[in-house]
Amino acid sequence: MSDPIALVPLPQSVVWSEGVWTTNDPWEGLSVGLNDSLPPTEYALSISPAGAALSAGSEAALADGRNTFAQIVTGAGGEIPCVTISDRPKYAWRGLHLDVARHFLPVEEIETFIDAMALHRLNVLHLHLTDDQGWRVEIKGYPRLTEVGSWREQTLIGSMETPEETWTFDGTRHGGHYTQDELTGLVDYARRRGIMIVPEVDLPGHMQAAIAAYPELGNFPEQQVGVREVWGISDHVLGVSDTVFDFLRDVLTQVAEIFPAPYLHIGGDECRRVEWERSSAARARLNEWGLTRISEIQGHFTQFASEVLREQGKRVIAWDEVLETHLPDDTIIMNWRDSAGVKTSVDRGFQTIISTHDQTYLNYYQADPKDEPVALGRPNTLKDVYTARLEPAKLPEEKRALLLGIQAQLWSEYLPDPASFQYMAFPRLCALAERAWGSPEQSWEEFEERLRAHLPRLDAFGIRYRPLD
Repeated sequence: MSDPIALVPLPQSVVWSEGVWTTNDPWEGLSVGLNDSLPPTEYALSISPAGAALSAGSEAALADGRNTFAQIVTGAGGEIPCVTISDRPKYAWRGLHLDVARHFLPVEEIETFIDAMALHRLNVLHLHLTDDQGWRVEIKGYPRLTEVGSWREQTLIGSMETPEETWTFDGTRHGGHYTQDELTGLVDYARRRGIMIVPEVDLPGHMQAAIAAYPELGNFPEQQVGVREVWGISDHVLGVSDTVFDFLRDVLTQVAEIFPAPYLHIGGDECRRVEWERSSAARARLNEWGLTRISEIQGHFTQFASEVLREQGKRVIAWDEVLETHLPDDTIIMNWRDSAGVKTSVDRGFQTIISTHDQTYLNYYQADPKDEPVALGRPNTLKDVYTARLEPAKLPEEKRALLLGIQAQLWSEYLPDPASFQYMAFPRLCALAERAWGSPEQSWEEFEERLRAHLPRLDAFGIRYRPLD
């Protein structure tokens, strides 16, 4: 039998609706098994006075069925209804991206998100582990990545959209990192809840924290930079020396060993070329690599990372900027910049994950900015998330097959603590999870009514969500 999902504490006395089955632990009354006659993505759940039975066509589908059972039990209020369910998701990838680089989240807070993801049958946690403002993963042989790169001396207060001369800082040191053992434990915690963790090491841009720790990784090693204390895009990107590529091989290999997922995200977004254009070493490398344009350097990084990860049995995922470079055919594109980019990606034959910012970014304002904590972007309300048109219209079936799924993004520039993460994620993540599962879209009014009935489940998890009213 598969490991049962571990969720919130259940009521002290749980009975079946007809009073036949009484137990303090409903999992004891659930029989679980694989069924070869079911499609790999489908599960069947039956709850009766005699007990409950779950069968599925694969381990992944069993996880979906267990999470459905947990949702029923968590909302039962002491009495579990009799029901028969046969279901399967539309998308294989139903993800949540957590940015723990800008603001560090302790392991137990990530576990809270994992439990809540399982309740909503999300199955991929995309963990953004490195950025300009912090390096969060232990890499053996490079102690300064966590001694130096995981800490910034202070953080910008308020919005970066105000004039620079008005910026103020909190004067408080912020940081933290995860040991490899902690991440291995987190992987197992997620696995037992039917969730795969996909790590991200952003390269070759968004690397200022690593360069602060090891200046020789930059383009101008004689210039000492610090871990970035403001948001936005840094000009500091990886240099092109052999030292840099040895470093990347070590990092990617170790991260690949920690996370057994068949994918590793290498970022690739917002990589400025200012330093490469000024660097004589970069121009010399162009000739050595048989390239002609500075813009092709990023493509070389992508090719290198792909080769290293292919040796580890993994495929590269990257943000959609890499479409502007030469790419290996097996690259998976995570589209974020524009909804038209989804069609561009699948038209070129790449498997694609829908992550378009104006539809899936949960760090955007939830309502009128004057009524909300400081955030990014235009308002992306709960209703906007539920009613968004995520897939391109009139996509041929062979192109539609390249859509792996949908992912919500939670960037943490303005999320200083766990309560802020949860407030921005929920209840919008409830709406996006339903869209990612592929449930038939119903009216906004009908969804809102169901969501109100669902909120006690979030309460049971201790989720500090934004109130509907």
